[in-house]
Amino acid sequence: MLPRHTRYDYSPITERRDYHWPGGKRLAFCITTNIECFAFGKGRGHDNAKHGEPQTQRNYAWRDYGNRIGIWRLFDLADELGMPLAHNTNSLLYDYAPQIFERIRRRGDEIVGHGRTNSENLHDFRWEHDEARVIREVTETFARNEGRGPKGWMGAGAYENPWTPDLLKEAGYTYVMDWPCDDQPIWMRTRSGPLLSVPYPVELNDSPQVIHRQHTGREFCDMLVDQFEEMVEQSEKHPLVCNLSIHPYVFGYPFRLRPLRQALKHCFASRFMDRVWKCKPGDIADYCCAMEPGIIPGS
Repeated sequence: MLPRHTRYDYSPITERRDYHWPGGKRLAFCITTNIECFAFGKGRGHDNAKHGEPQTQRNYAWRDYGNRIGIWRLFDLADELGMPLAHNTNSLLYDYAPQIFERIRRRGDEIVGHGRTNSENLHDFRWEHDEARVIREVTETFARNEGRGPKGWMGAGAYENPWTPDLLKEAGYTYVMDWPCDDQPIWMRTRSGPLLSVPYPVELNDSPQVIHRQHTGREFCDMLVDQFEEMVEQSEKHPLVCNLSIHPYVFGYPFRLRPLRQALKHCFASRFMDRVWKCKPGDIADYCCAMEPGIIPGS
């Protein structure tokens, strides 16, 4: 027998009950940024030159561009397009760039728990009680600064330990975005009750596509348009979620920002936009939590 997990059961999309998003919409469209801070010269982190490079002032500064320049351009683009944003956010960012949180609050955007820093991930914590302490620290930091903890969690690098969903449920989280198994939300099992999995992309994500696979920004934006248009058409049969993952130190650069603006304008000019719900992952979670049992898989 293959090793298996017990978080959810197999459920083909062709056998599920139909439903609509608010207003009769069929495609929930989200843009989720990743606002991250890093240790200088230590720990983990992407390099823009090649894989496996050590942590240096060069790759630290490249990533820091996202907080100094890139995220502000993405805020402006979202304002221009009338698009709400969610932000996978490191809690230690409060110590470094509090102005970013001021803009998030003014926009009414969503903060998603994203660990303390992307210089570490949950695999660094080998004992359950250590991971529970870190999740609690992150959650309390957001609650202290925002008046409440995040509804959702997306682990740094989407890494988990076998007990992570249990700890997140016990820490008060409603949903998680670490399981890219579906185009619809599903309810997952934890030892303390159900936890919603909201779709989050490992493919329509600029980190693997641009940094690891070396696609250009324009090639990535072609993928975005293809994904959006195909999912709008597919959503006629099934309600779907199209979530786009953007890192400010990747698409905050002008030469990538331009095709991103063009791609999103093209999508939003589609004749199918009456089917599209511009939303945040937390909006999806709230809507699913209010639905009667038996509609969302796992409920």
